[in-house]
Amino acid sequence: MNRSVITLVAALMFLSPPLLAQNGAPKPQAGSSRASKPPVTATVVSTEVVNLNSATAAQIASLPGIGPKTADLVVQYRTKNGPFKKIEEIMNVRGIGEKSFLKIKDRLTVADTKK
Repeated sequence: MNRSVITLVAALMFLSPPLLAQNGAPKPQAGSSRASKPPVTATVVSTEVVNLNSATAAQIASLPGIGPKTADLVVQYRTKNGPFKKIEEIMNVRGIGEKSFLKIKDRLTVADTKK
């Protein structure tokens, strides 16, 4: 074999990253879409109905689009103004407008839990 060919092959082998990882799987290249990414975690959203007059801030925060700060504002509003008479009153809370209300209205109630 020609000496320059052997030198070229040796140089390519030395300069090229290994194509296979130790376990035999292809090694992802930097910048490729196969590079390792953090695992995707799903947010668990409950489908339970939330009673605005008895729910905790954590229960209110389980509603789609409602975060912990807004949930705290709902509880503060309830404490200051008394129980909600109808679910639409939640739109009086800063941060909850008509769009937010339409997303969550099917999961809201103000039913009296006392019997």
